[in-house]
Amino acid sequence: MGAGEGKHGKGLVRSWAQRYLNLGFVAGFLLVLLAYIVVTQQFVITSPEAVPTMTPHRKQAISAPGAGETGTPEARVEEKAETKPVDASSGDETPNEEEQQQQQQPDAEPEWKKPEDTVATEQEPPKRDDTAAEPLDNGKVVCTTEGPFSDTCDVFGDVRTNGTAHTVTLVPATQTESREWKIQPYARRTMSGISEVTVTQLDSTSAEYPAPACTVTHNIPGIVFALGGLTGNYFHDFSDALVPLFIASRRYGGEVQLLASNIQPWWLGKYEAVVRRLSKYDVVDLDHDDQIRCFPSVTVGLRMHKEFDIVPELVPGGTPLSMVDFTAFLRETYSLPRVAPVSLMKGISPPEDQEKRKPRLMLLHRGHYRKFVNVPEIVKAAENAGFEVAIADPRFDVQVEELARSVNSFDVLLGVHGAGLTNAVFMPTGAVVIQVVPYGNLERMAKVDFGDPVADMGLRYLEYSITSEESTLLEMLGPDHPVIKDPESVHRSGWDKVAEYYLGKQDVRVDVERFAPTLALAIEHLRQK
Repeated sequence: MGAGEGKHGKGLVRSWAQRYLNLGFVAGFLLVLLAYIVVTQQFVITSPEAVPTMTPHRKQAISAPGAGETGTPEARVEEKAETKPVDASSGDETPNEEEQQQQQQPDAEPEWKKPEDTVATEQEPPKRDDTAAEPLDNGKVVCTTEGPFSDTCDVFGDVRTNGTAHTVTLVPATQTESREWKIQPYARRTMSGISEVTVTQLDSTSAEYPAPACTVTHNIPGIVFALGGLTGNYFHDFSDALVPLFIASRRYGGEVQLLASNIQPWWLGKYEAVVRRLSKYDVVDLDHDDQIRCFPSVTVGLRMHKEFDIVPELVPGGTPLSMVDFTAFLRETYSLPRVAPVSLMKGISPPEDQEKRKPRLMLLHRGHYRKFVNVPEIVKAAENAGFEVAIADPRFDVQVEELARSVNSFDVLLGVHGAGLTNAVFMPTGAVVIQVVPYGNLERMAKVDFGDPVADMGLRYLEYSITSEESTLLEMLGPDHPVIKDPESVHRSGWDKVAEYYLGKQDVRVDVERFAPTLALAIEHLRQK
């Protein structure tokens, strides 16, 4: 090789080396630029001010018959876009024909499912638990533990019940602190022998306590309550259960699922007609229910406003109810024909027709303590006052419909303080109820238990308090016994003594002459109709 060729070869080597060096610089610059872009994009995705783009996930919802429910091995997770639910089947994957047949779209949310103080937004992150349908809001728990009788919780959102565990759980959509309430679902919080229900608001960021997966999904609300307690006593059947259940459920028009703890099949059978009108669906036996039921809202516990009464301002749902509504509901339930008592107004019809329309008086004759001991005299006095009288001693096992129709046919109900006066709920509006109050300063109790409720039913209430001379306690104990001489001292000694003597050992012998003005006043009330 010549010198020229060697020189030329070295220059060629230098030229190629320079080219490779330039290409290296370009490649390095491109790599640096690419790295910068990647890092910048990563920062944008993880920045708290960025709005994440979420991909909808499609899950199956398998329908099953029941109370507005869908049996779901896995509930569907739905995506929100522009604050509106997005069809879960609109994702990248296309469901096959079988999956399309199994899928169901959720019903439109009724207004009661939407707490007014919660608003869904585009930035709401997806829930951690993908076994529940995404609610329209974060949900809330509203518990009321004030008042003389009851504790209740209203739970809105993604709510799940575990019957055998006696739990009601709210699964929030966004981060919330964990909270817990203990509620006795019977209407009287002090009642013993009733299992508590634990209401829990989960911490949605905690993986330690995951939400239980839904096995049954309802598109109607639920009400958790307890039987037992004092039910079985006719008065308490209404005061502790039927009236509070009416208050809690009537606004739903039957579209509500009842879940009963301490269930009493005989009780549900006795009042089946009422329960069926309050809910179109079979009552769930909470204590033996091994399903995880998901609801848009659940009320835990029944609220008793007053004994055997309703305070319209305290009724939930924005539509006030009263005892007039309750009695009208019962008349509809049992198809009772009379909505008003006989009219005795003068001048409406000839005297002979008025004689045919004699007002009817039902005399409640108790078979045990606090019974009338001079029934024939009372009947004669009532007949002399112008009544047609019938004596009634309702049996425990009598059909409620039969009893209701019988009571509804009367214009006046007369009885000593006791559960029999509960039948006032079947009387026609404007009828008269006469409560005979036993001796022993029991007027306040008589007024609370029956006086106020009867008046709130739209009935005329009359009260007759007996004297010690009309009580069999005078014969039993003598005039100098504290029970006769000083009833207040008996009250101060405690409820047990009051119940023992004045409620448990006393019968009534009505002084018919003293009682006559009360009967005359009942007639006068009917003349004013």
